[in-house]
This record gives sequence, C-alpha cells and structure tokens, in this order.
Amino acid sequence: QVQLVESGGGLVQPGGSLRLSCAGSGNISIYAMGWYRQAPGKQREWVAHILYSGSTEYGGSVKGRFTISRDNAKKMGYLQMNSLKPEDTAVYYCNWPLGSNNWGQGTQVTVSS
Repeated sequence: QVQLVESGGGLVQPGGSLRLSCAGSGNISIYAMGWYRQAPGKQREWVAHILYSGSTEYGGSVKGRFTISRDNAKKMGYLQMNSLKPEDTAVYYCNWPLGSNNWGQGTQVTVSS
C-alpha cells in the first residue's frame, strides 16, 4: 500500500505564499501525481498535475500563481502557491498515482487577513 503524507499548509494572508509537500512511498516515482483541494461545502476539485516527464497542467483558477513540481529520486511532490487569495482556502490533497484511489490525509490552507 502506497502511503502519502502532505505537509506545509497553514494560515497565510492574502497575497502570501505557501509550499505544500507530498511524500510518497513504494514504487511511486514513475507515475503522474496531482494536487486537489476541497473547500467547505464544495466538491473536491483538481488543481494541477505533473507527469513523470515533468510536463504540467493547471486549473484555470490557479494558473500563473501555482507551480507543481516533483523530485522523482526523493519520491516527493510539491505545490508552490503564490499570490494566494481567500478563495484558495481549502484542504489540499495529493493523489499519487494520479487517478488512483490513493490519497493523503490532506493539509489545511487558510488564506485570511
């Protein structure tokens, strides 16, 4: 069973930055990974994903502000979030392999003044 552990969430003011991390285990490095988020009362939504090759895709609401990256050797995935807005407030989850039923426990991101 592959385990995922997210970290890096917290409280930040609008316009601030956070960097989320996702630590994987097992034979995970060859797969695509993604970040999702779920705000209170809303469905979980896709944020971004990255292929093993490093190719990336972003949701429209975060494009230009968030950057997804990975370190295959360390089995780590990252989400650099800049210019944060209150509407970015959510629990953020990594999904690795992308499209699988393998999720971390989530990390809370709160953007508020």
